[in-house]
Amino acid sequence: MSTRAPHRIQVHPADNVAIVANDGGLKAGAVFDDGLALVDNVPQGHKVALEDLAEGEAIRRYNVVIGYALKALPRGSWVHERLMRMPEAPGLEGLPEATVKPPPLAPLSGYTFEGYRNLDGSVGTRNILAITQTVQCVAGVTDFAVARIKAELLPKYPNVDDVVGLAHSYGCGVAIDAPDAVVPIRTLRNISLNPNFGGEVMVISLGCEKLQPERLLPPGSIPLVDERNVADVGASAENQLDVVCLQDEAHVGFMSMIDSIMTQAEEHLERLNARRRETVPASELVVGVQCGGSDAFSGVTANPAVGFCTDLLVAAGATVMFSEVTEVRDGIDQLTSRAASPEVAQAMVREMDWYDRYLERGRVDRSANTTPGNKKGGLSNIVEKAMGSIVKSGSSAISGVVAPGEKAKQKGLLYAATPASDFICGTLQLAAGMNLHVFTTGRGTPYGLAEVPVIKVATRSDLARRWHDLMDVNAGRIADGEASIEDIGWELFRLMLEVASGRKKTWAEHWKLHNALVLFNPAPVT
Repeated sequence: MSTRAPHRIQVHPADNVAIVANDGGLKAGAVFDDGLALVDNVPQGHKVALEDLAEGEAIRRYNVVIGYALKALPRGSWVHERLMRMPEAPGLEGLPEATVKPPPLAPLSGYTFEGYRNLDGSVGTRNILAITQTVQCVAGVTDFAVARIKAELLPKYPNVDDVVGLAHSYGCGVAIDAPDAVVPIRTLRNISLNPNFGGEVMVISLGCEKLQPERLLPPGSIPLVDERNVADVGASAENQLDVVCLQDEAHVGFMSMIDSIMTQAEEHLERLNARRRETVPASELVVGVQCGGSDAFSGVTANPAVGFCTDLLVAAGATVMFSEVTEVRDGIDQLTSRAASPEVAQAMVREMDWYDRYLERGRVDRSANTTPGNKKGGLSNIVEKAMGSIVKSGSSAISGVVAPGEKAKQKGLLYAATPASDFICGTLQLAAGMNLHVFTTGRGTPYGLAEVPVIKVATRSDLARRWHDLMDVNAGRIADGEASIEDIGWELFRLMLEVASGRKKTWAEHWKLHNALVLFNPAPVT
């Protein structure tokens, strides 16, 4: 238990609950400086009633009703999910559209990083050879080849950061022509074209799969390797798809396949190795923000600091994507009112409605989102979790919506519609074009991606101390009174520029902690 004097955090003056901030929580009988005495033992991050709550009375946090008391709760009681009834989901009709006009952010100029400029105008923060796969069947062969490429070829090309196989569980045994099959297909296509891969597209195919290479990457979808060497701009100017097909008759034995992959890889490595970092403005950052292993501190420390940093990035002209449908669904009115236009508001509503129907087909609702760890960390339900998640988006107008698997086409603050699953959300943000990832956590997770640097932000100082070599930023200092939201926001912004420039590695990069790509496939599996 903490030796610090009893300390609680109340988000809004109208709230009738607050969270206990002390490491280890507080015992019954603990008295706060205003005389409030705890009736129960209350774990860290969990809620305490600030006033007597009658049965059926609304429980407010973030000045939002997060539930209703199932019985009378005296002042000082522990308020948790078993004592609350969750509110109904807000409707999607009659929502405010573009009614809030955030004051324009003062332009933030003069901030730069060292990045890799691509021919399509995008900028990479890393220089990686990615090997796309059309089907899971080839994953083992690709892994074997990647290991050999790293051991035998990569040392010859010091300007190439890594070689990554884009493994996934899709490609065959699926209803490839189903309407929703467009989601995983365009996700794979757009991941292959992520800015960190420098426009070098290499594909390994089995040969008999439903997702044929030409369907995954149709003519015209691959950027030119070097447009200066192209004689015309007609059909002949399109790059040829570089495919190693394992079922080709030319392959006799396993090593023949591996040799073909390595021969093709070396051509791509040579071109990637010729690239050099150059100074580019901070506006070239495309940042995905996400939270996982969330707790009650997420919405008062790490996520508000990320939100402040989001505003800095938008002011610098960058692109920031926030996501996770179920973790913003209960605040949809907050989002549609901040939309830059009614059209953007309507696009958000369409994505929410589509996802509501998707969940209904599985006979679940948004309440299925919260995990045992979320609840152990003080989050009683998805409403409370959503209020803390939304604050990652900062305060600026939402300028666009990115559907699952699509590529972001504009700058500013974007809503990228994704499931809340950490792995699927990260995969879809990669497809949207992110070149830098920010991930907040309260319970702790070693999440990382091979394709893009992941900056991890701890919500609590206890987690940051215990996981000192996994967390990059400690936002728990806000709860400890040692730093402000603005302090941590600026620290994160400056760290982003260092990481994007390759001058600093994240802990996930240091330890090579890489989660698998997980495609969102709402279409049937045959």
